[in-house]
Amino acid sequence: MPDLLMPKLGLTMTEATLTEWLKKEGEYVREGEPLFVFETDKSTLEFEAPASGILTRILVKAGETVPVYTVVGVIGEPSGHNTPFSAPGPSAHAAAQVPASLEAPRRIRATPRAKRLARELGVDLQAVKGSGEFGRIHEADVRAALPKAPAATPLARRMAQAHALDLSAVQGSGRDGKIRRADIEAHLMAQAAEAAEAADLAPFTPIRALTARRMAQSAAEVAPVTLATEADAFNLVAAREQLSALMGEKLSYNALLMAATARALREFPDLNATFTPNGLRHNAAINIGLAVDTERGLIVPVLHQADKRAVDDIHQALKGLIERAQLGKNTPAELEGGTFTITNLGAFEIDLFTPIVVLPQVAILGVGRIVERVVQHQGQIAIRPRLSLSLTFDHRAVDGAPAARFLKRLKGLIEQPLSLLLSKP
Repeated sequence: MPDLLMPKLGLTMTEATLTEWLKKEGEYVREGEPLFVFETDKSTLEFEAPASGILTRILVKAGETVPVYTVVGVIGEPSGHNTPFSAPGPSAHAAAQVPASLEAPRRIRATPRAKRLARELGVDLQAVKGSGEFGRIHEADVRAALPKAPAATPLARRMAQAHALDLSAVQGSGRDGKIRRADIEAHLMAQAAEAAEAADLAPFTPIRALTARRMAQSAAEVAPVTLATEADAFNLVAAREQLSALMGEKLSYNALLMAATARALREFPDLNATFTPNGLRHNAAINIGLAVDTERGLIVPVLHQADKRAVDDIHQALKGLIERAQLGKNTPAELEGGTFTITNLGAFEIDLFTPIVVLPQVAILGVGRIVERVVQHQGQIAIRPRLSLSLTFDHRAVDGAPAARFLKRLKGLIEQPLSLLLSKP
């Protein structure tokens, strides 16, 4: 029967975290049934059983990160017939052997008021010794069974009450262990230090760890230069409103920006390239990734053949990619093959920033917010919506002038967005 291997789902995938087993050792599994959940640097997926049988061994525990092709468990042949495995029940002889410590509890004799008080105070009457006739428990016996409050000064008690502090947890330094104000202060400081120490370390998720490695690699290898400009967004805003009315739903700015970027990349292939030690490899396809902020971290789903799509098609495709990214449900193909990346921080009221190139790509576009500014327009002072753009490129692959021409062309397409609809991409 087969070993269960951590799968490799993409060219760049090297490891994954097994987050949850859906079956226990000894349970019967059917072929195609979800067996465990694993998380890559890009998505969360279910692993389906490759065959029917008994899950005889679990070799990788939930929460562990392992390289691809690691054996995480074993499915064995079912014994007898295909029914879930269950451990044998206890024999009659074993059931008859009752340890002496499990004797039946003694009969409790207590007054009704003592029983009520014990319930209110959470006192186990089994542990209370009664002082009445035949060991009958009275209220005084219940109160006597309560743990004695530590000795403390009045000020120490007030401080403990103000901080919801259990005095029994405080070590007193006074005579006979009496708790003083200094003891309360020392205990509170120790609690704060422990809390700070515990909060200092937040283990990386697989996505965060991969992002850290890639950003460090980019910082070490790329010669980054960032160019910034500002586009007049009046026509972009108007085109979005008109197209939204025609589509019957709100068109995203990202769809218009991706359409404009794809058109510009087609005219400037050096920006749609891959850097290699032997030269610049121009990519035949224009596959644009869009950075998406999720609860699990930054995900960059890729829209393939972006230059061959109409604006409404780009809008619908992006909507699906973003929804699946938020749920961690992108397919491996949707996360591979990017040749250029767009990151939009406009929703966070950011204007200009310096995005980091995603290797082995050679450029990335940063998009800021659309904000109204006082500008000179057609010889007059006017208030116009403006859009900030930041282009970071790898100077090893592209010189400043070609990158500037690309950004200028992109600005022109944004300022005249209807040109994106005039001819087939």
